Amino acid sequence: MRVVLVLNADYSPMNITSLKKSFKLIFKGKAEIVSEDHSFTVTTDKRIFYKPSIIRLVKYVSYPYKKIPLSKQNILKRDDFTCAYCPSTKDLTLDHIIPKSKGGQNTWINLVTCCFKCNAKKGNKSLEEANMTLLRKPFQPSHSFFLSKLAVKEEWKDYFK
Repeated sequence: MRVVLVLNADYSPMNITSLKKSFKLIFKGKAEIVSEDHSFTVTTDKRIFYKPSIIRLVKYVSYPYKKIPLSKQNILKRDDFTCAYCPSTKDLTLDHIIPKSKGGQNTWINLVTCCFKCNAKKGNKSLEEANMTLLRKPFQPSHSFFLSKLAVKEEWKDYFK
């Protein structure tokens, strides 16, 4: 895979970028290599380079908090495309834990992934009224949470703790 993890100067994860962009940052002196992939080389007319797996920016870049938009797709990703009430991964939709008719809002904490069967069982009831429980508590994900979902390499996972 030809993607590279970009860390800020304080080693916090910032982004995942292409191999080409990572080499540009390195050659311009804006980043340094933290980890290399020795199974893949890049050859130029003057030198052979190992593919960087992780790079770190030389100067700290202050960037505003990246707010994750509340959307059906992002809630499904947050919940790993699994129903919040049962382990089903089929016929998924969204469910309001507190129904809208009872004052429930469209928020990260009130929306969960739900299969059609559980959604029909719960209906317009609260969890207590439907005698149902959540398998995991909903939360508002951060930018780094979604980056960690993309952390396809084992060595990257240490930076997402």
